[in-house]
Amino acid sequence: MKLHNHKASKERKIESSGSGCQKGDPIILDIIDISNEGDGIGKTDAFTWFIKDALPGDRVEALVMKTKKSYGFAKLSRILSPSKNRRAAPCPIAGPCGGCRLQSLSYEGQLSFKEKKVADALTRIGRFDRRELIIAPILKMEYPFRYRNKALFPLGADKNGRLIAGFYAGRTHHIIPCTDCLIGVPENGAILRILLEFMEEFCLLPYDEKTGTGLFRHVLIRKGFVTGQILVCPVINGEDIPRKEILLSRFRAIPGMTSICLCINKTATNVIMGEEIRVLFGPGYIEDFIGDIRFRISPHSFFQINPVQTRRLYEKVLEFAALTGKETVLDLYCGIGSISLFLARKAKRVFGIEVIPQAIEDARTNARENRLDNAVFFVGKAEDLMTELFEESLHFAREYPEMLHPDCIVVDPPRKGCDPSCLESMLHLSPERIVYVSCDPGTLARDLAFLARGGYRIEKVQPVDQFPHTTHVETVCLMSRGEGK
Repeated sequence: MKLHNHKASKERKIESSGSGCQKGDPIILDIIDISNEGDGIGKTDAFTWFIKDALPGDRVEALVMKTKKSYGFAKLSRILSPSKNRRAAPCPIAGPCGGCRLQSLSYEGQLSFKEKKVADALTRIGRFDRRELIIAPILKMEYPFRYRNKALFPLGADKNGRLIAGFYAGRTHHIIPCTDCLIGVPENGAILRILLEFMEEFCLLPYDEKTGTGLFRHVLIRKGFVTGQILVCPVINGEDIPRKEILLSRFRAIPGMTSICLCINKTATNVIMGEEIRVLFGPGYIEDFIGDIRFRISPHSFFQINPVQTRRLYEKVLEFAALTGKETVLDLYCGIGSISLFLARKAKRVFGIEVIPQAIEDARTNARENRLDNAVFFVGKAEDLMTELFEESLHFAREYPEMLHPDCIVVDPPRKGCDPSCLESMLHLSPERIVYVSCDPGTLARDLAFLARGGYRIEKVQPVDQFPHTTHVETVCLMSRGEGK
């Protein structure tokens, strides 16, 4: 009995620890939420703790690592009582890899977390009334594995000198060996084994970031899910690959191999892809479909990595745009024109704007390939061209005056969201509908609040699970112009 009381007293003492904790001190707490980065969140005396690999519903013991004024970080020591949603991670390296931070959470638990993440952002950051928001259930995957059509593997050597390929551990450049990522395509493993065996056979070294020596840095692999076409592109720290004909013949034996390219990157940088791409075999690109739209995808092309969910995402964009064939649509941050072309089938005309010249070249090529002559693309920053547009100084508008009066604006910005000047321009152009596609609920909520202050109201919100087992969630939101705008 005395022993029991002593243990209970010690646990109460540990639970009440907070800002006075020192590094290495144990704490016991219940996990109540997950951070945007995927860390479990718990509290002791109103002091917030972030604990990697902990899940909501877990009761855990953790060791203090670092503390700030009102929060701290701790390392999971043991799980005292697991969450009902905890599962054994299917991937053996899910923990150290850090890419799929939610693999230990049941898929239904992941979906609930992402729905809550979107709703919390809109209410806390956007200050919207939750009772007035129509947030549809998240669009989930039937089979949430093997969905990535693109992979970039760093190449290196382990402490014993053995050649490896895999992924960087979280916040490091330490490579976790992996040739069969469960969210990647099965062909990745065969390609990596061929490359590593070739390097071993001909004594070709991987790139060393510290010394700047070594040849092979990364390898890019892309696959068309509908066409089955495969593109492989090694990234090298040099001008060429010795005995490359042998490597090419081995790659070409893989079913579906369509293009083999070589990327030259001799700079001392963390940027993976260099500017120079050489085509060694095939056309230098692959093709794939989203719905009935065919896309040409080169090594540098931006293309959604989950084609199954991308189709559902774009169909939702099309539904929200409510096109009848008479509308003019502006598609901002259009990339290679994937959303633009999806919309062009139903719109009178679509204008796409993108800052990357190569992406616009791809967009124009894709429009020609699909015989969609009502999709027009321009190179430039969205905020700059939109400002010129509402000031009626954009020279493109002299040829296309309908750009000054869009019926719908679709925006799919990078994670940082839209520039304020771009949002201001959207308000001045005053379309009937704005369809906002976002990969970050926080910046989505911020930008929607800006548009709401300008007279728009949220009609519908649709989360999409574009990246299962990760903390990321895609969201499509429809805003319509308020009365009297």
